[in-house]
Amino acid sequence: MTKRILVFPAGMPRALAFLERALAEGQSVVGSSSLGHDPARERYPLWVHLPYVGVPGFDESLRQVIAEFDIGGIYTPNPVVWDYLHRCMQASFPGVTLVNGSPVDSEMAPYHQALAFGRSVCSRPLELAGCDSSRPSVSALEIAALFRHAETIPGMCDHEKIRALCEIFRSAPAGDIVEIGSWWGKSAFVLSRLAHCYGTGSLLCVDPWSNAHLIQNDERGLLDRVPVDADEALTVFQINLRPYANGAVNYLRLPSIEAAAEYRRNRVVATPCFGETTYAGRIAILHVDGNHSYANACSDMASWHDLVVPGGWIVIDDYTWPFGDGPQRAGDEFLAAHHERIACAFVMGGALFVQLARR
Repeated sequence: MTKRILVFPAGMPRALAFLERALAEGQSVVGSSSLGHDPARERYPLWVHLPYVGVPGFDESLRQVIAEFDIGGIYTPNPVVWDYLHRCMQASFPGVTLVNGSPVDSEMAPYHQALAFGRSVCSRPLELAGCDSSRPSVSALEIAALFRHAETIPGMCDHEKIRALCEIFRSAPAGDIVEIGSWWGKSAFVLSRLAHCYGTGSLLCVDPWSNAHLIQNDERGLLDRVPVDADEALTVFQINLRPYANGAVNYLRLPSIEAAAEYRRNRVVATPCFGETTYAGRIAILHVDGNHSYANACSDMASWHDLVVPGGWIVIDDYTWPFGDGPQRAGDEFLAAHHERIACAFVMGGALFVQLARR
């Protein structure tokens, strides 16, 4: 019979997350707390009270729990409890292991990664042909903050793509940032923060957030089989971007062609969630990440590219895409048709980055 895992203190957020994973994997878990009443108690199949760590009688109480419930491992997200058990586990509780590493190390790891990313971006800037008017980069700490927050948002925005976005904003002219296809808002957040850091302009997110518009007819039909909820995705997007709106971010819940017509007609976008945003009507950076079918990718480019100002950037996401070649074909056709207007083009993080000539 598999030994049980004791979770102590059992009510902390990381403890509850561990509980869900353990139960899903069929592990037997015992929850424990030193509180007189812990609301987390009802979440656990088994529960036992323990005194606070370090008080007289804690070790003996824990030994009794280990014996009574046949405990083989202890999970603790509390750094004080973890440090205490880590120091005395072998001598005081032989045969029992800590199933997780240091909570402090776990909490700090994402920040260390973010700082490393920020320092790397600042110390190794990309040398882009045609970019002879780049502004100085924002600080490594600013980029680290952007990276850390972006990592908390679900979605696919490759680290190398974020690095490239950090670079192109340095040479982007003033104007609006328009994103076609925002879904949960990961890349939208990155664009909004970089626009704020460099004073580029306001961000407009265009997405129908509609299950009907998600059908992409990918080559193997794998994507179209994934169950999604477009209304839920919009709610997640609003949660992720609402703190950064403040008149600088808004969205149109429309298909790309209709949104382009609305953008040309009206410089003001108002939504109940984000309030009112006034746009310049000229695009500094166009991020195309909508439906990836060839027809839709071409339609997105045709609807928006002429609004990008000289020196502005067009980013076609998933130019290299394992499920089809729609974005790549649309991108290649744009390059061939407009080569005389292009100052710079490169692929990074799976996306095609194109800068228009400044004339």
